[in-house]
Amino acid sequence: MTTPLPLKIEDLRSRVQETIEEFLTTRARLLTEVSDDCMPLVHYIADLMNGGKRLRAAFCYWAWRAAGGADEPGIVAAAAALEFFQAAALIHDDIMDASDTRRGAPAMHRRFAGLHRDNGWAGDADHFGVSTAVLAGDLCLTWSDELFTGSGLHPAAVTRGRPVFDRMRTQLMGGQYLDLLEQATAGRRPQGALQRARRVVHYKSAKYTVEHPLLLGGRLAGAGEDLLTGLSAFGLPLGEAFQLRDDVLGVFGDTGRTGKPAGDDLREGKRTVLIALALDRARTAEQATIRALLGDPDLDAGGVGALRQVIVGTGALAAVEDMIAGLLQRSLSALDGLPVDENSRSVLAALAQAATGRTS
Repeated sequence: MTTPLPLKIEDLRSRVQETIEEFLTTRARLLTEVSDDCMPLVHYIADLMNGGKRLRAAFCYWAWRAAGGADEPGIVAAAAALEFFQAAALIHDDIMDASDTRRGAPAMHRRFAGLHRDNGWAGDADHFGVSTAVLAGDLCLTWSDELFTGSGLHPAAVTRGRPVFDRMRTQLMGGQYLDLLEQATAGRRPQGALQRARRVVHYKSAKYTVEHPLLLGGRLAGAGEDLLTGLSAFGLPLGEAFQLRDDVLGVFGDTGRTGKPAGDDLREGKRTVLIALALDRARTAEQATIRALLGDPDLDAGGVGALRQVIVGTGALAAVEDMIAGLLQRSLSALDGLPVDENSRSVLAALAQAATGRTS
């Protein structure tokens, strides 16, 4: 018998999508009270949120179930709130990285810039695009909080989950700042680059992608401290492995699957664990290649190929793959020790495999 995909169990993916669409419909009505001219904000956000892996929502939902919570619309709505938070992070991240695409379509700021140009409006189209995308990201942040608070869960449950929800949002911003700082100070702080890159991974991705959604679901369901500690032990290494896989895809991924141009992370000059390891292991000539090409916004296919060759040749790619495998094993070992029902355990294990074995 074929094992169902983890996001299809309990029809979770479609239920999260329906919750998002229903919520956006109500918020569209509020914006039409301002003006029909505001509708592109809703339409473009809806387009962005029509995609995505829904992993954060799934980790939240299945931690709730693992802690003894029953299936109900309220937990689906609370989990869907994480998707709005992720949308905000993606919109703002694309602005900071000057990314052209997201999920195979123009990034939010590029899309609004195109709207400006297509209509022949006055002023600078790129400035309009960035400014409006900031507003779209802010709307997603606001809506994330509204959906969480108004999820329909018992007020006591929402109160229990609120500290995790708030901590997640604050710590992600700190991790994002560290990511920007690392790029801004590239080459000036050669010592400790790998440790700093892993710290960015820890706060920019590992916590908000896996650990905090798990802890949120557990807290909402009233989980005890032992289970919460176990969920954290499962989630943190898995979240780091998830981001390391993302870093590999950012350099070696198939554009048709990732929805972003090949080597985009190299053009953006991202100081990932992959790059930190390559620099640490590179010979003088290889270090010169990395420093000459990394962060060049006009990097062509030849330059991407040269950097890939260095990353592979230094053993950095193999080392990151080993790290991913080791982190996944740590995560699954922690999961084995959790006092949860076997259905929840099997779904969480399947989610862990999906998070680290993905190709997009």
